[in-house]
Amino acid sequence: MRINPTTSGPEVSALEKKNLGRIAQIIGPVLDVAFPPGKMPYIFNALVVKGQDTVGQQINVTCEVQQLLGNNRVRAVAMSATDGLMRGMEVIDTEAPLSVPVGGATLGRIFNVLGEPIDNLGPVDTRTTSPIHRSAPAFIQLDTKLSIFETGIKVVDLLAPYRRGGKIGLFGGAGVGKTVLIMELINNIAKAHGGVSVFGGVGERTREGNDLYMEMKESGVINEQNIAESKVALIYGQMNEPPGARMRVGLTALTMAEYFRDVNEQDVLLFIDNIFRFVQAGSEVSALLGRMPSAVGYQPTLSTEMGSLQERITSTKEGSITSIQAVYVPADDLTDPAPATTFAHL
Repeated sequence: MRINPTTSGPEVSALEKKNLGRIAQIIGPVLDVAFPPGKMPYIFNALVVKGQDTVGQQINVTCEVQQLLGNNRVRAVAMSATDGLMRGMEVIDTEAPLSVPVGGATLGRIFNVLGEPIDNLGPVDTRTTSPIHRSAPAFIQLDTKLSIFETGIKVVDLLAPYRRGGKIGLFGGAGVGKTVLIMELINNIAKAHGGVSVFGGVGERTREGNDLYMEMKESGVINEQNIAESKVALIYGQMNEPPGARMRVGLTALTMAEYFRDVNEQDVLLFIDNIFRFVQAGSEVSALLGRMPSAVGYQPTLSTEMGSLQERITSTKEGSITSIQAVYVPADDLTDPAPATTFAHL
């Protein structure tokens, strides 16, 4: 696993020495950036826009390169609001993909898609970071030994037991209780199960994210007095976020879970609520990038995007990731491409 030791000190001065471009066009959350000839950034590189808007407010927007357009231009998707940006602003190529903090420092904290803490509890130790894009474990590293994962919910353990190191999908329409069941599972398992849990809130209601955080503090899963003893890391990219953030927040959560599996050699629980919103965000981004839509208006790269996320959620000889994913079924149509593609991975 590639871990980058980084310093949390003078980041801006280091960035300013790197490759510089300028914004050529802004369409909502999508930016076209022109770079000098021969200095084009790679696909998935993180770009940073720093400056001030017309009323003097600080701007700090991180984008991810999605397309190389020719004529020394790239098209990038912003991970936060593009309010205040304008043509001609300077863009810094970080020459690396988005990287997020990993390890014990993440437990008990809430992060956004960029790995920045959003719980007002101070900075996080960023000496150990990991890029959010990486390949799935090799075939020979996989481990498939069978064992039952007890949830403590009798009806689940009796009628539909979960497999340790497996992937479980909770399919259903709006308001049937997918998130409620996930919250109950976290409550039961995090107390009984000695390992760590990672929760990825992908495009769901901010109110539910807040409820979950409060319940975890009450139950002791997050220890306010001693954060280091907490058992869960929370990563939120909720409904109000731009599509770029909702598309990548699942990878941020997965990257944190992979560190516990590969480096700490632990059994990890990864909760994702909701995997459909990951697909939906990809669809929004795809349209903004000008790709031809596929069936039902979804992105043509639907299977590839889903596969790149799901194939990394697996058990290896070092440890396991048991994943429980809520899957919204639009209009209760199980043949819709989004749930149908998700079925293949569970």
